[in-house]
Amino acid sequence: MTAFHPGQLVMVDIQGKSLDAATAAFLRDNQVRAVCLFRKNLGTEAEVRQLTRDLRAVMGPTALIGLDQEGGSVVRATFLPQAPSAMALGAADDEALAEQVGAGVARGLASIGVNWNFAPVLDINNNPANPVIAERSFSEDADDVTRLAGAWMRGSLKEGVACCVKHFPGHGDTHVDSHLALPTVDKSRAELDALELRPFKALRDEAPAVMTAHIVYPQIDPEHPATLSTKILRDILRNEWGYDGVVITDALMMKAIFERYGYARAAVMAIQAGADMILAQGDLEEQGKSIQALNDAFASGELTAEQGRIACARLDKLALAYPVRHDDYQGAPREADDVLMRKAWAAGLTALRGATPPALNAALRVFVQPEVPTDGVSEAGPLGQQIVELFAEFPNAQIQYVDDILNLDWAQVPQDGRLNIVASTHRMRYGANAQTWRPDLHLVLWNPFQAHDVPAPTVVTWGYADGALAGLKAWLEGRASATATSPVNLD
Repeated sequence: MTAFHPGQLVMVDIQGKSLDAATAAFLRDNQVRAVCLFRKNLGTEAEVRQLTRDLRAVMGPTALIGLDQEGGSVVRATFLPQAPSAMALGAADDEALAEQVGAGVARGLASIGVNWNFAPVLDINNNPANPVIAERSFSEDADDVTRLAGAWMRGSLKEGVACCVKHFPGHGDTHVDSHLALPTVDKSRAELDALELRPFKALRDEAPAVMTAHIVYPQIDPEHPATLSTKILRDILRNEWGYDGVVITDALMMKAIFERYGYARAAVMAIQAGADMILAQGDLEEQGKSIQALNDAFASGELTAEQGRIACARLDKLALAYPVRHDDYQGAPREADDVLMRKAWAAGLTALRGATPPALNAALRVFVQPEVPTDGVSEAGPLGQQIVELFAEFPNAQIQYVDDILNLDWAQVPQDGRLNIVASTHRMRYGANAQTWRPDLHLVLWNPFQAHDVPAPTVVTWGYADGALAGLKAWLEGRASATATSPVNLD
């Protein structure tokens, strides 16, 4: 095997929408070959294409340029055709459609120079209180997750964009967001085998990369989260299952890791545990500390040269199989993908508890929060004006803005014959306050588990992209049906 540099095992983020001289020098000097892009890096489409061209020029032919383009609320390149969330595809329950969507997402990413997508999610969302996965999961059923996520991934891979299944060994049954704290899933190996691990095991031969979860599974390894656990990454994923694809950590700057271990120590522990690449965000100094920590560990023998060469070879193989490209994506191909995404969103529209559209001449009162800012994981929720536009064909609709929908006081809602509609643009569950709400219609535009909180006729869109809202508007106006079946229990 050839020699390697520890910087080749580190994925960093950058600060701007263009590649400045200092960052370019840092990447070049440390032989960094992987950059993760976030919303902060994405200007116009032309600017993104130039940025990825510049990154490819600096990082070379084994460059890996990644981002999160799952669909739904977790997308970074918002100017591309807006793909449905995983759970919208779960509701549509159409493998061919899921594969087409995965392919469409990949075509868009290939056009802007992204060759590694941190998707699809294999987490099984069987916990309605999960604060971070929800509609990012395809289903609460392991076989459905495997079937639909596998189809989505095959679509992407056929179009030449690498996937990265996540979050191994499963983030679906957590009450805590690992961006903010360290979650625990206290299940036995047998329980994990029966649910969380099943999609990962079933798709391990197809998935070119796996992302780890910052979660402690105390019955497997009480000491370390999966990202840093030899018992989970090396013993189960590598040795027992024989997985030889790339293993990358979730971001080490997330509080679940950073506050307990810091960048430097966590970087070394992750490679020791069986990861090939660490995701080290932060400024150049912080990223440099991660690289230096790896360098020191290889020099001291704490990490072996063989570990480094094997990891580097896996990453080389991934990058060469899925090279950075800048395909033409204008005109008919792009327009066709936009139609596809809208069709897929509409196919997932789901009516619960006998929900029916109001008459166009009905007197309506619609409660909505005017804006929902981004939480750093998801994009910002839809603006109140977008909800106003849903009711453009209803001449007697009043829009009632509520600064925070979670604080809506139903005792103050007039009972004057108007149909009261709650349109939820919020990601959070409502809480106990909503148990007193009695809307005539509940429109759930983000977190589907809000349907649990309000005992009312409900329509679930699984997201708020243009296609989701267009499908809902058509239903409200009586031009479309909402016959999909929820892939999670919302009773």
